[in-house]
Amino acid sequence: MAKAKVAFVCGDCGAEHGKWQGQCAACGRWNTLREFILPTTRSQGVGYTGEAPRSSRLDEIVTTTGARLASGFGELDRVLGGGFVTGSVVLIGGDPGAGKSTLLLQVSTVLGNGSAAGARVLYISGEESLGQIADRARRLGLDTGNLAVASEVQVARIAELVQAERPALVVVDSIQVMQTATSDSLPGSVTQVRESAAELVRLAKQTDIAVVLVGHVTKEGNLAGPKVLEHMIDCYMMLDAPAGSRYRTLRSLKNRFGAVNELGVFAMTDTGMKQVSNPSAIFLQRPKEMAPGSVVTVTWEGTRPLLVEIQALVDPVQGGYPRRVAVGLDAQRLAMHLAVLHRHCGVSLADQDVFANVVGGIRIGETGADLALIVAAMSSFRSRVLPRDLVVFGELGLTGEVRPVPNGEGRLREAAKHGFTQAIVPRANRPREAIPGIETHAAASLAQTLGVVNSLPDTPP
Repeated sequence: MAKAKVAFVCGDCGAEHGKWQGQCAACGRWNTLREFILPTTRSQGVGYTGEAPRSSRLDEIVTTTGARLASGFGELDRVLGGGFVTGSVVLIGGDPGAGKSTLLLQVSTVLGNGSAAGARVLYISGEESLGQIADRARRLGLDTGNLAVASEVQVARIAELVQAERPALVVVDSIQVMQTATSDSLPGSVTQVRESAAELVRLAKQTDIAVVLVGHVTKEGNLAGPKVLEHMIDCYMMLDAPAGSRYRTLRSLKNRFGAVNELGVFAMTDTGMKQVSNPSAIFLQRPKEMAPGSVVTVTWEGTRPLLVEIQALVDPVQGGYPRRVAVGLDAQRLAMHLAVLHRHCGVSLADQDVFANVVGGIRIGETGADLALIVAAMSSFRSRVLPRDLVVFGELGLTGEVRPVPNGEGRLREAAKHGFTQAIVPRANRPREAIPGIETHAAASLAQTLGVVNSLPDTPP
């Protein structure tokens, strides 16, 4: 009998090594190599036709521009870039209980019942039985008359079912439990996830059927499985569920057919996920009595502006080193901006703890919130209440200058639409023509920004 071959696979990037070593040579991570037994024979896999390969001229290929399948949920279509593209593979990840399966089950029933030309949908679950899926659909009050479901984990059998029924959309829940004959590894291992995803991607491309994969996450919040999984698929979205909040945010981290970092907002209810068409309204539910340390900024998420409230708390150090804590923001940028505040404005917070938070559980990844963060911190430090109708945005540089941000005029118009009458913006973002209903204060440096804030009328707490 031939001796079984052994490989050591990195759990983060999927790189294979001939022997165990403490550090992965590909990604540099430590203690991520796991031992796997390689199969002695390898099958051809799903989608192999046995025909000789041939090439095609690019100008002779018929494109599928505009061939999208609307999901029936505007927020999901926004993140996708307009709907599911035929032949594409979409991966949705998220924490347990975030609502991934619930959202996809709702989308499947809406598509199958004629809201999008009666598209046939095949929902495949490897984690739930058919009875459990039916009970969940009845609890949510969904019309499941035209939805085809199956409980299967073998990729080859799934491919046979897809080729026989030819649906417009296939949902696979989840990729971590799928198995393929091309690997002898256990389900959920790096090799199994990689090989199973590769065969499903090949199936989607050859049949022009949109495939949606559900992915698990690790305790650190990263997608479970090899990093190469994110490269194989066309669109990768993450469904975030802030602790204690009924709202869910769906953000695209990769999209070959739309904008990256697009944001969709949903609310989890007793009857499933409900889309929030005006997310700025829910993130701006401020108390009647204003307190120091609160300011509103306009962040740009994908293709639309979003108004969020940034809160800061500056408190004297009670012992030890001062803490810099940021929730929903980059903590390193907070420490960097406090150093800029000291160097260029003479305000030292070395003996103060500084805490910053974005209300609503949303995470801001752009630099347009830099200026609002410092203004909120100074408001808390000086115990001064800022005007309720004030909005602040801009990027802060290390030399103390306030740098412009993209779509400045669009941010101002969004703020004016929600009743804000004053705005502090970078000088380069000053609109050429006055925007009705809002007064714009332009600043070229952080010192000028604080001067504008000090010139505003005092607001009683």
